Amino acid sequence: MGKKKELTEEELALLKNNGAREFARKLSNNKDKASKAMRLFLNNMGTEAKETHQASKILVKFLKEGKVNKAEEIELKQQVYDLLKLVGIGVPFFLIPGSSLLIPFLLKIADKRGVKLLPSAFNKPKVDEEE
Repeated sequence: MGKKKELTEEELALLKNNGAREFARKLSNNKDKASKAMRLFLNNMGTEAKETHQASKILVKFLKEGKVNKAEEIELKQQVYDLLKLVGIGVPFFLIPGSSLLIPFLLKIADKRGVKLLPSAFNKPKVDEEE
């Protein structure tokens, strides 16, 4: 991937001056953790994008030929399921006030109950990446 970007003191000062003092303080105290979480999130979203692209190729093949093999069928079903999960989590995040605070708790509770609300790319084992 690209070079690891650290927040500079200038960027943190800009956040503080724009009325985001508490956020800037927490970000300053946890910038390594926040950077790692953001890289992981972006990596997982990239994986989902690749899987969706692959699924679209399978769908086009099905539309042209009228058939796909069993492995392609399973992959297509899984990706459609993942996309429905993204829509189910993403839409409330933007439409319902306060949902950005509730979604992490909802995900944690669902995970404890064995329900996977996030797409498959987010459920894969975490690899400690060193950049």
